[in-house]
Amino acid sequence: MKIKDTPAVIVFRIFNAIILFTTAFLCLAPFLNLLAVSFSSGSAAAAGQVGFIPVDFNLEAYRWVAQHDRFIRSFIISVIRVVLGVIINLTVVVLCAYPLSKTKEEFKQRGVYAWYFIITMLFVPSLIPSFMVVMNLGLLDTIWALVLPGALPVFSVIVMLNFFRGLPKELEESASIDGAGHLTILLQIVLPLSKPSIATIVLFSAVGHWNAWFDGIIYMNRVENYPLQSYLQTIVVNPQTLLREMQNDPALIAMLRLVSNHTVRAAQLFIATIPILALYPFLQKYFITGLVLGSVKE
Repeated sequence: MKIKDTPAVIVFRIFNAIILFTTAFLCLAPFLNLLAVSFSSGSAAAAGQVGFIPVDFNLEAYRWVAQHDRFIRSFIISVIRVVLGVIINLTVVVLCAYPLSKTKEEFKQRGVYAWYFIITMLFVPSLIPSFMVVMNLGLLDTIWALVLPGALPVFSVIVMLNFFRGLPKELEESASIDGAGHLTILLQIVLPLSKPSIATIVLFSAVGHWNAWFDGIIYMNRVENYPLQSYLQTIVVNPQTLLREMQNDPALIAMLRLVSNHTVRAAQLFIATIPILALYPFLQKYFITGLVLGSVKE
């Protein structure tokens, strides 16, 4: 028998739907405006006539971006950074989290190492010491300056070790009885069961590296070595930088009458969001599971 909803429940559902719709629209509105500007003519964008629908629809801004060497180079640098960063982060996090997930009887110095990592979260080194370390190691103007300083995210270690602790101990004990060592147990038993946690770490690492811009400006002396977000930051803060690039490139001068710094900048910003938008749907189903599993104990 179906129970009829009371007026109070109906009002609550309507009010809840309005709140959720309004919140979703406020989140999507800047993105929709950015997309509309990128597909509009340069004159309409410069005059502020574009809302959520393109004005004088065209693809000239994207054609300009496709021919812009500096944007393409910075995009490739960011892709390389994400690939290296994810591999390094995941490898180091797993190798740190696995021993820390053991009991004190199995790993007597576990508390010492755990506090060592926690202290690094409480006392973050300032910019000058970090820069001096990177400089003295000869990493300036290299891709390693972007991936090695953040090779061990402690929060990811905590997420991973909590997940490891939630796995049945009987699996490891039976493997040990059969003669398996810690490396075999980690690679053949623990990691195959840890896909949700691994997906969470991959998502954290990929988004963090892709969106990072400050370290690129600090550690890169040449603009040609900027990752994508550092390059985009320079043209957003100083739009004249993009305008000078447009005027100094002979191959792009002919397109100046069709585009403007508004439409080109919007196209570049939109393209920069595509990789994360493409990655997130594949990892989203593991995301909440990876954060929650292992956090509740019986």
